[in-house]
Amino acid sequence: MKRGMVMERASGVLLPIFSLPSKYGIGCFSKEAYQFIDRLKAAGQSYWQILPLGPTGYGDSPYQSFSTFAGNPYFIDLETLTGEGLLTAQECEYGCERIREDKIDYEKIYKIRFQILEKAFSRFGENDEYRAFVSENQFWLEDYSLYMAIKDRNGGVSWNEWEEPLKNKESQAIENAKAELSRQIAFYKFQQYEFDRQWKRLRSYANENGIEIIGDIPIYVAFDSADTWSAPEMFRFNDALEPIELRDVRRMDFRRQDSCGGIRSTIGNIIKKQGTTGGFAGSNTVSGCMMSCGSIISAVLMNIMLFRTEKKRQYTESGCRDRG
Repeated sequence: MKRGMVMERASGVLLPIFSLPSKYGIGCFSKEAYQFIDRLKAAGQSYWQILPLGPTGYGDSPYQSFSTFAGNPYFIDLETLTGEGLLTAQECEYGCERIREDKIDYEKIYKIRFQILEKAFSRFGENDEYRAFVSENQFWLEDYSLYMAIKDRNGGVSWNEWEEPLKNKESQAIENAKAELSRQIAFYKFQQYEFDRQWKRLRSYANENGIEIIGDIPIYVAFDSADTWSAPEMFRFNDALEPIELRDVRRMDFRRQDSCGGIRSTIGNIIKKQGTTGGFAGSNTVSGCMMSCGSIISAVLMNIMLFRTEKKRQYTESGCRDRG
């Protein structure tokens, strides 16, 4: 804190988006979210703290995401899509007769939510706002949408279990996948566009009412993610694209760079897959280090941000934006 700077005492509430009330099985950017902001304001609160907003992977943990950039499509409010003419009220309620309002059944939501969003996508027509979103976020959106489309075609398994040409991102295999999966790729871009619009609208409403939102991010990048698949040079992998197991985390140099300038990140992906690759619970090496190395958390968090920055920098310098 700067000398002479005075901070007013303030308080808030931690409530994950998914914990908001919803008759559709999971909390989202719905009217209930706006009502919660109104209640915070009425109660004299200043902050709303949430958990990570990324798309969840195996185990449905918000700390293990398929992307460090993308948003969770479960948080898209279906009633907003109805107001935009993309869904009917009846379609929004598909499968809801078996959904409990007091408990999230992720398996059931996974099976029905994308079917509903697919209906909305089938009625969506690209506009200037959508095209601007795709252009501005192309540095991560293209890889993420392609990754998820290929992942769906392969039964949801991680990229390290794909056929070698796709696993290694061989140019011909990638071009073939883009052609064969063009509609599915566009579907994932649509999801991110709707997520972004609804999230920004909710965040603006909160700020206009004197409520600041405290965000959260995973401690490290998940192994099963578009990030590791699209930029393996930024992570500690061997020649076979397998994670390198670190035996002494305290001796890691988080600031090393490889010859290409990419961050030699050791976040998360260094832990060999043993049923999970995300969150401290899945990593004895990192969780043990939390107690023995006080700076480890800030170092790892910094690498998350460095990855995001480096990814965008490499894209900009490659000239891809001009080709978009």
